Amino acid sequence: MSEGPAAETLYREAVERLGRTAVRLTFARARLLYGEWLRRENRRVDAREQLGIAYEMLSEIGAEAFAERARRELQATGETIRKRPAETGATLTAQEAQIARMAGNGLTNPQIGARLFISPHTVEWHLRKVFVKLGIASRKQIGTTLLQGTPASA
Repeated sequence: MSEGPAAETLYREAVERLGRTAVRLTFARARLLYGEWLRRENRRVDAREQLGIAYEMLSEIGAEAFAERARRELQATGETIRKRPAETGATLTAQEAQIARMAGNGLTNPQIGARLFISPHTVEWHLRKVFVKLGIASRKQIGTTLLQGTPASA
């Protein structure tokens, strides 16, 4: 509800106080809100600092909607930043990893399905999930990405 210097004082106080607590999500959101306010005040450099910290924290926590909001705000300041896959999403299940390896070796969906006793449609469904988790767009990229060491959950 405040404006100008009074608003900034309150934002700084919120960030400082929440930084001393274990409530990381609320702390990260306070930095996001402060960064948004700074950007609206045309203080891009200051906004980038707050938004960058908020983006990193929110991504680590797994608060993807807020992380995406911070990423868009960073872009609005002129910063170039890529979307990060969520840590939990980057881990392939054992089934996804097996299907990804087979697809990376050039097997078709019907061939993979026959080997695993599942339908080609199910193989396609798993591959769509693999593509999202690995941040790739084609079967050709699977082999390279798997060689880079994407973990599979047990």
